Amino acid sequence: MDVADLLGRAPVAPNKKLMSQNISDKVVMVTGAGGSIGSELCRQILSQKPKVLVLFELNEFNLYQIDQELKATIGRLKLDCKLIACLGSVQNENRLINTMKAHSVETIYHSAAYKHVPLVEDNIVEGIRNNVFGTLACANAAIKTGVNNFTLISTDKAVRPTNVMGATKRLAELVLQALVEKESETTFTMVRFGNVLGSSGSVVPLFKKQIRKGGPVTVTHPDITRYFMLIPEAAQLVIQASSLAKNGQVFVLDMGDPVKISDLATRMIHLMGMKEFSKSNSEDGDIEIKYTGLRPGEKLYEELLIGDNVEGTRHQKIMTAREEKIDYKSLSLILNNLDESCRNYELNNIKNILQQLPINYLTYK
Repeated sequence: MDVADLLGRAPVAPNKKLMSQNISDKVVMVTGAGGSIGSELCRQILSQKPKVLVLFELNEFNLYQIDQELKATIGRLKLDCKLIACLGSVQNENRLINTMKAHSVETIYHSAAYKHVPLVEDNIVEGIRNNVFGTLACANAAIKTGVNNFTLISTDKAVRPTNVMGATKRLAELVLQALVEKESETTFTMVRFGNVLGSSGSVVPLFKKQIRKGGPVTVTHPDITRYFMLIPEAAQLVIQASSLAKNGQVFVLDMGDPVKISDLATRMIHLMGMKEFSKSNSEDGDIEIKYTGLRPGEKLYEELLIGDNVEGTRHQKIMTAREEKIDYKSLSLILNNLDESCRNYELNNIKNILQQLPINYLTYK
């Protein structure tokens, strides 16, 4: 089964000039380089012939895997690119500064994050530490070492968030937007996209596994919809947006219409050569689609932009919008309070701080 068959639209073609602008013959660093998006970013970056590619990753096995794969690609294609594998946490600013300084990093793609909604909901402190303070540490290190371009991989769940993961990603965006006020050589930008087909934790590998076992395929709600894109599309969007960036902008991809998850499940069942159960064909069907109820913090539908002030860019499928910010001084006070509450594991305080932010955070009941 080809994952692209599930998309329901033509993949967005990349602009070659935008793809190479911040990468070709430059020193590029990817945080979370061993993750689903991070590893695809590395593959796409390598195709644009950087001088050096720094892989920054916390998970040793994931780093080993992507390092081995890219070394093989460099050898096969005879590319003139130095590959550097760095173990480290994005929460460790000294490690980040040392890495960026040692290799004179020019472009950063910040992909490292905790992205699984239920896990972050149950591990609030670690979610905030990694997604918010990890982004802050990485951005501060970029400023201190004179990095030219810093791009944050964000999510549609950051828009009017109903879960902690989405709230942490919106706060990470606000951190970068506030840092724009500081005089520095670094241009900050954020890229939001929807669900990535085939990435770790996405519904596609889960549904595939459930169908192979004979079902049922579990969908939380009959009407739940999501925007979808392919992993290469997501990586290409990030790279191109960093080339379009003016400081503090949020970019989103025109991903067509949202897809009903129940329709996606049905399409997958058919592509795998089977039929779904329904009231009309309960005898002929092979696989049941079972509705399990919305999970805590889960929305029926996602949005990509908060406001209506959407503008086009040089890429016909990439849009931008300027959204509400918090000034650096005010945000610093909020982050200090949040840091103290995280240190003391004061979960109620943490939730109160998130709810008081101008991010339209609505907790589930």
